[in-house]
Amino acid sequence: MNSHLKTLKVGMIGCGVVGSEVARLLIENSEDLAARSGAKLELAAIAVRDLSIKRPGIDPSLFTTDAASIVNDPSIDIIIELAGGIEPARSLILQAFKNKKSVVTANKALLAKHGAELYETAGANGEDIYYEAAVAGAIPIIRPLRSSLVGDHIEKVMGIVNGTTNYILTKMDESGASFASALKEAQDLGYAEADPTADVEGFDAAAKAAILAGLAFHTRVTDADVSREGITAITDTDVAVAKSLGLVIKLLAIAELTPDDAISVRVHPTLLPRTHPLASVREAFNAVFVEAEAAGSLMFYGRGAGGAPTASAVLGDVVAVARHVLSGGVGPSESTYADRDIASVGDIETRYLIRLEVADRPGVLAAIANTFAKNNLSIQTVRQTGHGDGAELIAMTHKAKDSALAATVEDLGKLDIVKDVSSVIRVEGFDV
Repeated sequence: MNSHLKTLKVGMIGCGVVGSEVARLLIENSEDLAARSGAKLELAAIAVRDLSIKRPGIDPSLFTTDAASIVNDPSIDIIIELAGGIEPARSLILQAFKNKKSVVTANKALLAKHGAELYETAGANGEDIYYEAAVAGAIPIIRPLRSSLVGDHIEKVMGIVNGTTNYILTKMDESGASFASALKEAQDLGYAEADPTADVEGFDAAAKAAILAGLAFHTRVTDADVSREGITAITDTDVAVAKSLGLVIKLLAIAELTPDDAISVRVHPTLLPRTHPLASVREAFNAVFVEAEAAGSLMFYGRGAGGAPTASAVLGDVVAVARHVLSGGVGPSESTYADRDIASVGDIETRYLIRLEVADRPGVLAAIANTFAKNNLSIQTVRQTGHGDGAELIAMTHKAKDSALAATVEDLGKLDIVKDVSSVIRVEGFDV
């Protein structure tokens, strides 16, 4: 290693699965990282909650329970925040900026709620905030949106950004498993937490959708702007019906421009044709599909979680930040010049697949078709299966507003011939 290189000290907050890998790679790959960044990166201190936990390969003298001492240490140049949550992470990061330290974080929940405050404070103090690991683990998607595609006009971003839900839906599709049994398998393998709410109800994906939408459309977007629906209502019957139609169900984060130049940001179970690039993304893998005016269709694919993959993204950011520290510059700041409106849920347009349990008698199709027409929801195809009390209608619609769908479902529920609106799932991907 070049002995004349400047040493930059790195402080880390949090040392769980990802943090342990970051620390290990900083130590083991120190010479390569120095050659790539232009500085010796010295891991100087790590804040943890519990000092009694063994972390093999990391010098025990680096650990402290006093996170504030790290962000206030004048000898430390770069902070890596991997503790997660809102507080104390928010306060610690803001203090780090005020102390003239750049920050690398993987905290999607914090960025989705307080991204504007973090950007403003970083900018006011001439420091960097980098967060590639906050969305889709090792997959490089933040940097392309911040830099590589900044000269293009992005029209839509659509992605599988939660590995837990993708694993569950993959198992339901491939083995016919129920939601409950697929979830149990995901928990047994460590893909899902004991309390999987953040994943299966779409909160995790919504935070990531907010981050992607803000970058793609140069507008401040928070998690409160995201229309969110999880996968807990998806049944093995839904999956089987999708399969029979050549479709697959995925939980997608979708951000797109509407015809009136507002932004639609949503997370929900989505039916995709099996020919769509995202349809083949299996198990815990992630992928983000970008549609841009000049570049066309792009897909970024890889491991969306896990210690080593996420650590790779963190260290890429650390190298970038280190280069800026040496040169006296900073990376891209927040871009909100477009200041677009967020479209209301009712104005969002998409296609729908609707399953109805109906009475099998004359006039049923006509009554249902009239109900759709009355609410300006056009049917593209309709299929009936079963007879007598077990009859089912499956209708695929043309594109329509969410408000038209809601009104149609409400009116269908009032018909005596409709025993149940079994499911309504949005459909994407037929324009690709």
